[in-house]
Amino acid sequence: MAATAPKVGEKAPDFNLPDAKGEMHTLASFQGNWLVLYFYPKDDTPGCTKEACSFRDDLHKLEKLGAKVVGISVDDSGSHIEFAKKYHLPFPLLSDKDGIVANQYGALTDLGVVKMAKRYTFLIDPNGILKKSYLSVDTSRHSQEIIDDLTALQQNKT
Repeated sequence: MAATAPKVGEKAPDFNLPDAKGEMHTLASFQGNWLVLYFYPKDDTPGCTKEACSFRDDLHKLEKLGAKVVGISVDDSGSHIEFAKKYHLPFPLLSDKDGIVANQYGALTDLGVVKMAKRYTFLIDPNGILKKSYLSVDTSRHSQEIIDDLTALQQNKT
C-alpha cells in the first residue's frame, strides 16, 4: 500500500541511498544545511531533464541560501551516471531501486511490473524538519519557486 507524503512540521523520513558513484547518502549527512530533496520519474526524459537542468542552473543561488540539492529516482546508478554526465549535473542523484524511500515520502507509483517516482519535492530544514512539500510541480519554474520559498522561510525565522 502506498504511503502518504509526510506532513509539513514533521521530521523528514531518513534515507540511506547510493549516488552514481556508489557513495551512500543519508538525511543526517545533510544536517546543518537546507535540503531540496526532489523525486523524479526517469533519467533523461524531457520533464526530468528540464527540472534537473533548472536546479543545475540555479545551484549557486540555492547554495548561497545554504541549501543542497539531491535528486532521487528508482533508476539505477549506471543510468544516473549517464544522465549526470550528459547534462553536467553537479549534485547527487540517488538510486532508490526498490522504491522504499520514494514510498516513505508518498512519491512512489507502483504499477506492479513498473515502479516510478512521482515528481515531488520536499524542502527540509537544517534540523531535518519538513518545511515545504511540492506535490504538483511545474518543471519550468520549480527551481525559482523553491528559491523564493527558501528566502521567505529564512526571513521569517527571526
